[in-house]
Amino acid sequence: MATLIIVESPSKIKTVQKYAGEGYRVMASAGHIRDLPKSLLGVDIQNRFKPRYVDIPGKSALIRQLRAAASECDRVLLATDPDREGEAIAWHLSQILGVDPGSPCRVAITEITKTGVENGLNHVHALNMDLVDAQQARRVLDRIVGYKISPFLWKKIRKGLSAGRVQSAAVRIVVDREEEIRAFVAEEYWTVDALLSVNPKGKRFPAKFHGDKNGKIAVTSGEQADAILAALQNATFTVDSVKRGTRRLQPAPPFITSTLQQEANRRLGFAARRTMQTAQELYEGVEVEGIGATGLITYMRTDSLRISEEARAAGNAYIKDTYGNSYLPEKPRYFKTKANAQDAHEAIRPSMPSLTPERVKGSLTPDQYKLYKLIWERFIASLMANCVQDTCQADITAAGYVFKASGYTVRFDGYTTLYTEAKDEKDEDNAALPPLEEGQVLVLRDLAGNQHFTQPPARYTEATLVKAFEEKGIGRPSTYAPTISTILSREYIEREGKALKPTPLGEITTALMKEHFPNIVDVKFTAKMEEDLDNVESGEQDWVDTMERFYGGFAKTLEQAEKALDGERIQVPEVESDVTCDQCGRKMVIKSGRFGKFLACPGYPECKSTKPIVETTKGLCPKCGGAIVAKKSKSGRKFFGCANYPKCDFVTWSEPVAEVCPTCGKTMFRKKGKNGGVFCATEGCKGKEE
Repeated sequence: MATLIIVESPSKIKTVQKYAGEGYRVMASAGHIRDLPKSLLGVDIQNRFKPRYVDIPGKSALIRQLRAAASECDRVLLATDPDREGEAIAWHLSQILGVDPGSPCRVAITEITKTGVENGLNHVHALNMDLVDAQQARRVLDRIVGYKISPFLWKKIRKGLSAGRVQSAAVRIVVDREEEIRAFVAEEYWTVDALLSVNPKGKRFPAKFHGDKNGKIAVTSGEQADAILAALQNATFTVDSVKRGTRRLQPAPPFITSTLQQEANRRLGFAARRTMQTAQELYEGVEVEGIGATGLITYMRTDSLRISEEARAAGNAYIKDTYGNSYLPEKPRYFKTKANAQDAHEAIRPSMPSLTPERVKGSLTPDQYKLYKLIWERFIASLMANCVQDTCQADITAAGYVFKASGYTVRFDGYTTLYTEAKDEKDEDNAALPPLEEGQVLVLRDLAGNQHFTQPPARYTEATLVKAFEEKGIGRPSTYAPTISTILSREYIEREGKALKPTPLGEITTALMKEHFPNIVDVKFTAKMEEDLDNVESGEQDWVDTMERFYGGFAKTLEQAEKALDGERIQVPEVESDVTCDQCGRKMVIKSGRFGKFLACPGYPECKSTKPIVETTKGLCPKCGGAIVAKKSKSGRKFFGCANYPKCDFVTWSEPVAEVCPTCGKTMFRKKGKNGGVFCATEGCKGKEE
């Protein structure tokens, strides 16, 4: 008789089977097997919030197969993902298979490698019912909020809307930022900037106006800037003081879920969902040439910065062999995990640090390679020595005014030889300064007053929104990606380039929620609920007591909202386009349908005219000379084609650019990707501009 191991994803079966060996049979639950019913609330509020679970439609055959396999084996081990959700799936499996959850039946596999599987099988334990209760509380809480408020929104705004404890707070964050941007009043300020050198032909370096000997002076008008410039005419620029120092830069820690999503968005342009899907594939295992099926990274849903000493030793060995002893720190570096982190798993790292990105590149898809390279480099860099920089700050005086110049040179590159963290905002230029000495007279190469205006706060990108979730305590690492996907698909927010902005629907819905359900969209309240769920997980709170405290106030708020808006319906403002209706002459408005946005006449139902939204590009079709328009594939990918389709069948993934081919004079195109070159798409022409 064999031991049955049940994992969560079918893609793990082959790898886990290989490492478990003979005597084990591996099957998969393919995610959840039971859930609350879709068509009903499925929660008995009057009976201590008892959930009613049903088999997920389409899983009946799989459940029969699992039961049959369990009956043929003398032991069942539940090896679903090592988190709240995985613990809940394991508990549901124990219920349908008759496995005692208090018996040694739970296996936690944090990396799908020989070491990870063997370690999991050697440390079998009982199910953690506190984890199960925490997931159950979250599921019941979200079901009550969604199923009670969503019908209210259908009646007051329009059908098909949804509300959620986390998603509604997330939309509010984006809406609040948009309101800040609209309310922002720009203020004028000026800078006086000098370009200096040590001799007439020397390399120029910048120095910024600071003030005078009494301190900093704010330049707020052109007249003030002109007065300073006039005083500096024919003035001598002299080095007043030079301060030299040393700066040691420490590498960023290995990734946790939130920082991986942020960095992948900044560096690779990956949406959070794409990042997590690719990371899941790397964790579950891929066929690596010469090795076979193996998981390349540790579990990717974590908020811990801890790493195993075994992984540290392997990473250090690679650094020593590749870069030398000088690139290892004198003492091992340990990063401190945040106080509210669950710390259930290690940080996200390569399961085998010796497997370099180049070693496995041929076995990975482009997305897998890019993300693995990012994770591998970040982990190895986190073990490396600091970057050491020699800094220089100089005060330069002229006509009683003080200018400041600063710069640095790299004495030892340390971890930066491999990896540096991307930033949401660019740092100011801080180039190296030439050797400067006190009393040295400098050559003025250029002097100018420059007008500036203060800028409103930037709209969120996916990277900065994930950062806001983490800072404000909204959701948990596993919820960031699905939350963003949900509020985009529900059209509460939309993308404008990389930025995220609220739609009129998102603003109207948030305004209604703020007025009638202030707690649901209150960021602090949502964060407090996350703390309560964490306390359930740690065994400090009972999940039913937590639900009762929430529901009392929620039910009263819902009743009051129903009374306040009885019979009232709120109109979502329509966005007017500059396109005129061919039939009645009205300005058409932007509508949303099953297949995306389109133009419709506001005179409906009298006028039923509609048009597709066409994004015209700069270029012309290399086949027929017609306009090139941007389109979207069924999967949502952007491509470009001739506006004369179907008469002309020209189509390409590459974006047209303003330049024309120097050989044939037709529109050129830029290949996608960071290093995409410009090329000519005209058949037979080999014109190229790199």
